[in-house]
Amino acid sequence: MDPLVEVRDLKKYYPVKKGVWARESATLRAVDGVSFEIQRGRTLGLVGESGCGKSTVARLILRLVEPTAGEVYFDKTSVFRANKDELRKLRRKMQIVFQDPYSSLNPRMPVEEIVGEGLTIHGLARGKEKKERVAALLEMVGLGREHMGRYPHEFSGGQRQRIGIARALAVGPEFLIADEPVSALDVSIQAQVINLFEDLQKELGLTYLFIAHDLRVVKHISDRVAVMYLGRIVELAEGNELYRNPLHPYTQALLSAIPVTDPQTKRKRMLVEGDPPSPIHIPPGCRFHPRCPKRFEPCDQEEPVLREVAPGHWVSCHLY
Repeated sequence: MDPLVEVRDLKKYYPVKKGVWARESATLRAVDGVSFEIQRGRTLGLVGESGCGKSTVARLILRLVEPTAGEVYFDKTSVFRANKDELRKLRRKMQIVFQDPYSSLNPRMPVEEIVGEGLTIHGLARGKEKKERVAALLEMVGLGREHMGRYPHEFSGGQRQRIGIARALAVGPEFLIADEPVSALDVSIQAQVINLFEDLQKELGLTYLFIAHDLRVVKHISDRVAVMYLGRIVELAEGNELYRNPLHPYTQALLSAIPVTDPQTKRKRMLVEGDPPSPIHIPPGCRFHPRCPKRFEPCDQEEPVLREVAPGHWVSCHLY
C-alpha cells in the first residue's frame, strides 16, 4: 500500500542575527534531515523533548512555514511545489489541532462561527445547511447544539479542545496533525480526548500524525512511533516493538521516566546528564553523546545514520 504522507530529508534552518546591522552570526537547525511515511488510516506518534523540532515538522508538512530543503508528498502530490490554488485544495485534506485550546480559538467568535468558518471559506455550506453541519460536528466530538452560541471562555480546557477538533474536521480532511493536543489538559481529561481521536479515526478513516513529548500519551493511539532528538529522528519502529525493545539510549531514558501506577513495582531509572544542547551549537558526532550513559569513542567524532537493524525497526546509534 502506498503511503498517504511521505516526508523526505526535511530541513528547516533559521538564521540567527545580532548587532546593529542584524548580520547573520549563526544558524539554528530546528529540523535537520527528517524522513518518514504514514500509511493511510494509520497513526505515527512523533515524540521528543520540548525544542527538538516536532512542532516545526508539523508546520512544514502543512506548509505553514517554508522549508530550507526536503520534500513532503500528500497522496503523491508535492506540497512544496503546489501553487496557491493547489495548496488551497490540499489544505482541505490536511488539518491541524493545536496544542493550546485557550489561544487557538478566537475569543470574540461564538462556537458556531469558529467551527463553521472553514465551511464558509471553502464554499462547502451556507445558511441552514451550515448550521446543521456545525451541530452534527459538535455532537460528533461530544458537545451539543446548545453550545453553538457560546464563546470559548465559557468552556473548560477539554471542551475547548473538542471544539478545536470539530473545527479541524469541518472541511472533511483525510489527514490530521495533532500537535500535543492533550499536554495542556488535566490527566483525567487526556484519556477522554485520546479516546475521542481513536473513535474518530475508526469512524472517518483518518490518518494521524500525533505529536507528544510523553511516550505514555502516544502508547495506545500510535501504530508506529518516531523518537526525535535535536532536529533528527533517532529511532523509528512499530509501537509495540518500540515499547518492548527500545534500542536507542534516549528512547530507553524516555521510557524509564514513565510513572508506574503500582507502588509495589520498581523500575530502574536510566538517567541522562544535563540539558539538551542548543540547536545553534549542535555537538560533533552523535547529537546525544554529551548526555548518553553508553557513549564510547566513535560517538563524539562520527554522526550515526538511521539504519534498519530489524524488520521495520530503525535506529541511529553506534551501538548497532
